[in-house]
Amino acid sequence: MIFPVTLPRISWGDPQAARRALLVHGLGSTAALMWRYGVALAEDGWRADAVDLRGHGAAPRALDYTIPAYAADLVQAHPTAGEPTWDLVIGHSLGGAATALAAADTPGWTRRIVLIDPAIHLSDHDREVVRRSQEDAFADPTETAVRAAHPQWHPHDIELKALAARQASRWAVEQTSTQNPAWDVRDAVARLEVDVDVIAADPGVYSIFDGALAAEVLAGGDRVRMTVVAGAGHSPHRDKPEETIAELRRILHDGRTMGS
Repeated sequence: MIFPVTLPRISWGDPQAARRALLVHGLGSTAALMWRYGVALAEDGWRADAVDLRGHGAAPRALDYTIPAYAADLVQAHPTAGEPTWDLVIGHSLGGAATALAAADTPGWTRRIVLIDPAIHLSDHDREVVRRSQEDAFADPTETAVRAAHPQWHPHDIELKALAARQASRWAVEQTSTQNPAWDVRDAVARLEVDVDVIAADPGVYSIFDGALAAEVLAGGDRVRMTVVAGAGHSPHRDKPEETIAELRRILHDGRTMGS
């Protein structure tokens, strides 16, 4: 049985804003690393709340790190005490998988979804890439190491990525892979009743949502659309922030109705 935990959050924008967005980070990350989206949405009149996922940042530790457990926590996260529905949820990587499952299993939880290079289905190759990346992060969780690997990143991202590795439970990150041997939420995406836009990374750099997987998901219906941020790796908001935020703004202003 899954027992949800209460996720700590940080916020951008007016608490009384009419539109509310939830930001969900990826594996080994934190709420703070979603700051690019939070700042942009606040500038555009939104209130944006980002959560630390279980086992990450200041969130409670647990024993269950299955995708359904991550999703259960998100379902319990509401914009306000009396309002259970988000206008928008943005999920990156693991956060994208958990967001898709939460929205599929709980209709009415959000009116719209944007997935950032989402971990919808992981191949053995992707699992190995993720494993090595996390091992490297835990082996040297310093700003010097992050800067050496990503010299083009904003200083905030360098600082926060190093801090995220120091704050995360290494056991939780490892268990997220171990406890999800069949990492696959394609069925959840197919069941979604809201509009979904995928902002994917450039396969020429590295993406976990491309090729046959992307084609299969996009073929499932006209509610799912996809764009690629050229030159960006798995975290486009850090690799190509201006282009990624421009794409997000285009998506939110392109005329598709919220949750129609």
